[in-house]
Amino acid sequence: QVQLVTSGGGLVQPGGSLILSCAASGSIFSIYAMGWFRQGPGKQRELVAAISGGGNTDYADSVKGRFTISRDNAKNTAYLQMNSLKPADTAIYYCYVDWESITNSQYRSWGQGTQVTVSS
Repeated sequence: QVQLVTSGGGLVQPGGSLILSCAASGSIFSIYAMGWFRQGPGKQRELVAAISGGGNTDYADSVKGRFTISRDNAKNTAYLQMNSLKPADTAIYYCYVDWESITNSQYRSWGQGTQVTVSS
């Protein structure tokens, strides 16, 4: 059983910043990757950012240069720093973790969605 606790999000004006965090706990042997997807109104869910155990990162083109994902491996926690936010970034953000159990089974677990609203 793995739990993801997310925090951050909320309402911010265009050009503002927010930071999301996602902490994983439970029967985790190792974590391969952590990241966020988002789903805006009337849109499909899309990958926003991901980070591997080795620190390799991947970003959606729409957020490159504005969002930064980082990770504290000791705390099994990932952070998403979001700068220069735009109304188009308004969405529910979902944290995920790709992890392996002690029996070498691999899973993806999801956190609860966090609303991010960018509006004046």
